[in-house]
Amino acid sequence: MLFKKNQKMKILTTYMIFINISVLLLSCSIINKPAKPELEVSDTIYANISGKGLKLVINFEKGNAHNHPTFVFWTEDMDENYLQTLFVTKSFATGIFGHGPINDSLWGTEPGVAKRPAALPYWWHKYSIEPENVPSPDKPILDAYTGATPSGSFALKTETEAAENGKFKLLMEINQPWDWNDYWNTNKYPDDPAYKTSCQPSLIYSVTIDLNSKMKKYYLNPVGHGHYSGKNGLLFTDLSTITSAKNIINKVYVEFQ
Repeated sequence: MLFKKNQKMKILTTYMIFINISVLLLSCSIINKPAKPELEVSDTIYANISGKGLKLVINFEKGNAHNHPTFVFWTEDMDENYLQTLFVTKSFATGIFGHGPINDSLWGTEPGVAKRPAALPYWWHKYSIEPENVPSPDKPILDAYTGATPSGSFALKTETEAAENGKFKLLMEINQPWDWNDYWNTNKYPDDPAYKTSCQPSLIYSVTIDLNSKMKKYYLNPVGHGHYSGKNGLLFTDLSTITSAKNIINKVYVEFQ
């Protein structure tokens, strides 16, 4: 009886050791497993990499309404004074869009020169001393801040021109053509060709960054829309008429390197 009892104790002890080792190995594998990134990007964009200021990584996750939008990122001070452009899509920066105009109402399938003041009016009126003249092949925006429109989610790695201190604002304006809805419909401004290239107006996203804070990640949120045909640089804060345009972006946030 004593022999059988000891034998059972040995079996039980061996079993418990096996269980403990298995639990230990499993916990180690979980600890060592790399964390899944918050955002899976299909493109990485580099802009203004010769800057001497703050290194930023802006992460953009496309939404279910995303379809090659035009967009721009820039910074402002706390009084909403323009500081610096970080990136703008090359289509707007050069005036050559993926679908060139055939006339005021029709667009072709080939790239072509077009003037689209309704694309990014809020930023453009801050950036340009002649806002009535949008970029063109003859007068493009500097290449250091431009790039092709990403096809999906992306990370933008960029740097400010000068060191930032205290608080400042990071903004994004984004617009996608021909996204009609019940309010922004084809009959709303039938004689305005600029409106017809925009439909739902541009959306502006913003966040205040505090460099004295310990936060290293900031999410941009919608704060308004631009003028429907780009005639001014005002910010319109009523977003109740905006529908699918809100789904161009799933989320956008900035991190510091």
